[in-house]
Amino acid sequence: MPKMRKPPAFSTQVYDLLMIELTNWRWSWRSSVIVGALAPLLSIVALGLFARDSGPRTLAYILTGNAVISLMFGNMDKLQSHFCFIRFQGTLDYLATLPIRRYALIVAAMLAFLLLSLPSLAATVLLGSLYLRVPLHLHPLLLAVVPLCALPLAGIGALIGTTARGPQEAGSLSLLVTLALAGLGPVVVPPERLPGIMVALGRLSPATYAASALRQALLGPVTGQLLADLAVLAAISALVLWLVGHKMDWRQR
Repeated sequence: MPKMRKPPAFSTQVYDLLMIELTNWRWSWRSSVIVGALAPLLSIVALGLFARDSGPRTLAYILTGNAVISLMFGNMDKLQSHFCFIRFQGTLDYLATLPIRRYALIVAAMLAFLLLSLPSLAATVLLGSLYLRVPLHLHPLLLAVVPLCALPLAGIGALIGTTARGPQEAGSLSLLVTLALAGLGPVVVPPERLPGIMVALGRLSPATYAASALRQALLGPVTGQLLADLAVLAAISALVLWLVGHKMDWRQR
């Protein structure tokens, strides 16, 4: 009886799937960068026109809030669309027959879209800071902050894409989550300018913790709150990743 080959290591699976994911975007990544940066930059320009005399604190929230929206909600929408597409095209069924783990596919897809979103994020932050005249004070922890900001909603996007009954439902759910979470809490607007109920509800949104973490890592000062924000984002990311893997129809368990 022939000896069964051992599946590749998990890290090898992630790397190979990451290369496949990135290769799929080799012709369109430039347009993706432009589109990904255009919406938050237009929002920064529009909000900046009305907030010029509101002080540096408000301008800082406008800059980092739009960066968070670009990073988190952009990745969420792309991942829900991607997983929904490969489900209904039969690609997910094919991948499930291969000797790879479902979590390798999920992690690879998240990493691919995170890497593709970095140029848009950099353009948003650099051009936005120049327009708003907000000085940047980059902290080394930014290398940990950016991935942890992207992962929670990227996972939610993957969850929507793997459970929705069709592309239309997936798109509607993604839009609903975006409007609900982006509008709650001090993401783009400082907490003192929001009703108390919105500030309280904002504590349930990962975007609130992501905006706080990104604001400290980009603009300073870094306080103990940053570690608390990262801990919350890491916990949400782990929970959502488990849910995606649990809900995904996969033969290789």
